[in-house]
Amino acid sequence: MMNSNFGALEGLVVLDLTQMLAGPFCTQLLADHGAEVIKIEPPTGDVARTFGPFLPEDEEEQFGGYFQSINRNKYSIVLDLKKKEDINYFKKMAAKADVVVENFREGVMERLGVGFTTLSELNPKLVYASIRGFGDSKLGPSPYQNWPAYDVVAQAMSGLMGITGTENGPIKIGPGIGDIVPGMMAAFGIVSAVLNAKNSGKGQYVDISMSDTLLALCERIIYQYSYSGEIPSPEGRHHPNFAPFGIFPTKDGFVTIACPSDKFWATLCHKLNKPEWIADIRFSSNTLRAKNRDALNNNLETVTQNYTKEELLSLFGGVIPFGPILDAKEIFADEHFNARGMLHKLTLETIERPVTIAGIPMKLSRTPGKIRARAPMLGEHTSGVLKKFNLSE
Repeated sequence: MMNSNFGALEGLVVLDLTQMLAGPFCTQLLADHGAEVIKIEPPTGDVARTFGPFLPEDEEEQFGGYFQSINRNKYSIVLDLKKKEDINYFKKMAAKADVVVENFREGVMERLGVGFTTLSELNPKLVYASIRGFGDSKLGPSPYQNWPAYDVVAQAMSGLMGITGTENGPIKIGPGIGDIVPGMMAAFGIVSAVLNAKNSGKGQYVDISMSDTLLALCERIIYQYSYSGEIPSPEGRHHPNFAPFGIFPTKDGFVTIACPSDKFWATLCHKLNKPEWIADIRFSSNTLRAKNRDALNNNLETVTQNYTKEELLSLFGGVIPFGPILDAKEIFADEHFNARGMLHKLTLETIERPVTIAGIPMKLSRTPGKIRARAPMLGEHTSGVLKKFNLSE
């Protein structure tokens, strides 16, 4: 088995029953910082193992990019929780573990006889976390309690899609933030509850709703409606309250410019040799610039489209809040992401060339996280893990 003697979470034992994206992303965050995450899979494995892309030389499709990206640093064991013997194994493991994480529909774990109440009787210090589309009735009933949910459902019902898009209608946010953000919230909740359990001797239930977490991400729409009664609508390429603050065209793509302060606005005008913009009373404060943002944005777009991204980078980089919109190829070539270790090369058995996955974004000075191993093969560590828990194979 792998050694977990590193990171701020060294010694933390996590039983991970999650599949797909939200739960595995949560537990990977814990594993990246030293937690011993034991991924418990059914005999058929996490369904995410079947998702591509796969490399041509990976003929048995064992190292899919999707699975590698969110399951590194973990152990894998196979337990069939429909069998009484394996349920007993799981109970004995939970009695010694610090954390259990699952993302089944509400009631599934209770029907198996391993719900929060049962497991906390076996282990009073256990932190038990669930991630569901609309939460769990233990901490807040919902009329949508038993609805299945994916990323797009959470994006839609949280209000996120309601402010993302153009006058032609809403659009889906690119990455699966309806899973990623709940995964981050779950990791934060787990670490908070573990810290409390260490001090109090008592574990607790951590209830994460995908839709709730994205509503929290959209906090602005709540106070906007509360304060003004206005219903925020799709914002297109620009911010409703700041100007300039958004996306602008260039000869070879797009860039972002954010100059809500008078100082940055004046600097932008000087760099573009546009003193008349500074003199224009319509643009003399952020309040007025936001009120007249269509005219301002049209003026700025007319100028930026005459430059390339690189030319504007030379002009604005480090001077005003500015950034070119990068595609994946440009990210791979970018000095920042390489210097920060965000393009991690991973070696896979039977694959001659390394593959690249996203690195660890949270940097700690004394107890840094690290990527110590690829995502596990199905059941790869069953024997070692059961031995560690003093269970027969």
